Amino acid sequence: MDAIDDKILRHLQRDGRVTNLQLAERVGLSPSACLRRVQALEAAGVIKGYRAVLDRAQLGAGLTVFVMVGLSGQLQRDALAFERAMAEAPEVLECHNITGSVEYLLRVEVSDLAAYKHFHSDVLGTVSQVSSITSHVCLGSSKDLRA
Repeated sequence: MDAIDDKILRHLQRDGRVTNLQLAERVGLSPSACLRRVQALEAAGVIKGYRAVLDRAQLGAGLTVFVMVGLSGQLQRDALAFERAMAEAPEVLECHNITGSVEYLLRVEVSDLAAYKHFHSDVLGTVSQVSSITSHVCLGSSKDLRA
């Protein structure tokens, strides 16, 4: 990795659909050299993939809630069971195992508070490993590099 690779990555993070020709111009390389570098970054696993960033509010999921979840057990099977349950919950867009007073931080997106109440009761409330739930409703995001 060098400064040119860093520039390539920054441009691709902002616009993954940029053409190779445009990217090459922006980073000061020939198109063939730029393509080789991008392919090398992909092959090395630095670039894991490309995706569309969706406007979740337009899709009916305008409420974001960050949820801190504590587990009742500290065994690996408890964590794996919880992670499997969250993988199957469409409302959960991110599930992070963290340090601190709880084991997990979730990013949950739903349509409204009633939908979150349903998720809280009927999804999290049915996972036997869950011992505590603390919900933080997102009022807005001044910086979000996923978008």
